[in-house]
Amino acid sequence: MVFSSLIFIYFFLPVMFLVYIVSKPKTRNFVLLVFGLLFYAWGEPVYIYVMLISSFVDYYAGLYMSRTKNQYKRRTSLIISMVVDLGFLFVFKYSGFVVNIVNSCFGTSFNVPDLPLPIGISFYTFQSMSYTIDIYQNKVKVQKNFLDYLTYVSLFPQLVAGPIVRYEDVQYELTNRKVNAEGVGEGVGRFIKGLCKKVLLANNIGVLWAQVKAMDYSEISAVTAWMGILAFTFQIYFDFSGYSDMAIGLGKMLGFNFPENFDHPYMSKSISEFWRRWHMTLGGWFRSYVYIPLGGNRCGKAKTLRNLAVVWFLTGLWHGASWNFIIWGLFYGALIIAERLGFAKVLQKIPPALSTAYTFLMVVIGWVFFDTENIADAFRYLKAMFFTTDLCDSLALYQFKSFILIFILCIFAATDIWTRLINNVHSRQSDGRLFMYAVPAVQVAMLFLCTCYLVDSTYNPFLYFNF
Repeated sequence: MVFSSLIFIYFFLPVMFLVYIVSKPKTRNFVLLVFGLLFYAWGEPVYIYVMLISSFVDYYAGLYMSRTKNQYKRRTSLIISMVVDLGFLFVFKYSGFVVNIVNSCFGTSFNVPDLPLPIGISFYTFQSMSYTIDIYQNKVKVQKNFLDYLTYVSLFPQLVAGPIVRYEDVQYELTNRKVNAEGVGEGVGRFIKGLCKKVLLANNIGVLWAQVKAMDYSEISAVTAWMGILAFTFQIYFDFSGYSDMAIGLGKMLGFNFPENFDHPYMSKSISEFWRRWHMTLGGWFRSYVYIPLGGNRCGKAKTLRNLAVVWFLTGLWHGASWNFIIWGLFYGALIIAERLGFAKVLQKIPPALSTAYTFLMVVIGWVFFDTENIADAFRYLKAMFFTTDLCDSLALYQFKSFILIFILCIFAATDIWTRLINNVHSRQSDGRLFMYAVPAVQVAMLFLCTCYLVDSTYNPFLYFNF
C-alpha cells in the first residue's frame, strides 16, 4: 500500500499532467474525466457505479428543470434527484445504524447490513446535490454537456475528501480555464505543503494516538490521556488540511481555483470562529442549503436556535453513523447556541489568550467523542483526563520524551507564525532573489524527505476517506 502512494505521486500525477498539458483545451475535460474515474476506481473499483448513477440522475434533473417553468415539475425533478443522492448515502452509510436502532427499540432481529462505505460518498453527494438545488433556485446555468458535468463530479484532486466544491465555484473554469507557469508553480508548492502536513506531521503524531487509543482507558494516567487526545487533535488537523492543500494545489496546476477549507482553526477565540475556520466548505454548504432555507436568523430567537440545533445534528450525522458523531455535533450546537445567547460577549471581554484556551479545550473534548468507539468509551476517556487520581506514570514520561519534539513542531505549524515570519523576511528582500532560489530548494528537500518517510512507513490513509 505504501508503493501505491509512491506510484500515485511519481507516476500517476506526472503522466496525467503531461497528457493534460499536451491535450487541446477542448479535450482537457475528457482527460480529467478519464483520470478522475481511474483515480476513483483505483481506490474504490466496486462502487464507481454509485457515483455514475448519481451524476446521471442529477444531470438530467438539472436539464429538465432548465426546460420547464412549471414549479411542480421542477420541484418533482429536484425531489427525485435528492432522493437518489440521499438514498445511496442512506443505504451505504446509515442503513446499518438505523436497523440497529430498530432492533434495540423493538426487540426485532432484522439483519444488519454490512456494506463497505464508498470512498468520499459524503463529499461527492453534497457536491452533486448543490448543483441541482442551485439549478432549482436559478443560481447557476444548466450544464448541457454530460461529460463536462461528470468531469465536475469526478474531479480527482478533491473527489474523495474535499474541499466540497460547489458547481458555482467552478462553473466558469470548467470550460474556460488557463494553465500557466505561475499557477503550476504555486500549485506544486501548495501540494508539497499538504504532503508535508500529512506525511511528516499527521502520520508521526498519529502514532501516539494509535498507542493510547488501544489502551484500557481506566488504567491510563491523566498525562497519557491528555497527550493521546492532543496527538489526535493535531493529527486530524494536519491530515485533513494536508489533503485539502494537496487538492487545492493540484487544482491550481490544472487551472482551477478550489475554495479554501482551513484557516488556522486552533487559533480561534470562540467556537463560532472555529467553525468559520475549520472545514469551511462543509460549514458553507450547511449554511446555504439547510440553515438559510430553514429561516436562518430571520425568524425570531427560538426558531434561530432550532435551526442551529438542526444544522449541528446533521453536521454530526454527516460525519458518521453512530451516536458518538451525533453527540459530537450536538455538543458543538450547544456551545454555539450558548454563544448566541450571550456567551460570545463574555469571550470578547476576557483576554484573547483565555478565549483561545477555552475554545481549544472545547475542541479537544469534542475530539474525544469524535474518535472513540462508543459513548461509554468517550466518557471513560474524559474521566481519565479530568477525574483520575493517577496523574502521571513512567509510561507518560516516556511518551512525553519521545513525542515532545513533534508536538512542538505541530504547535508551531498550526499557527500563523510561519506565515508571518516568511512575510517578514520577504518584505526585507528588495529584489526577491533569496526567495527565487530558496523556495524551490526547500520544496525539493521537503519532497525528498516525504518520499523517505513514505518508503519507510506502513500504509496510513487520510482520515477523511472514511466519510
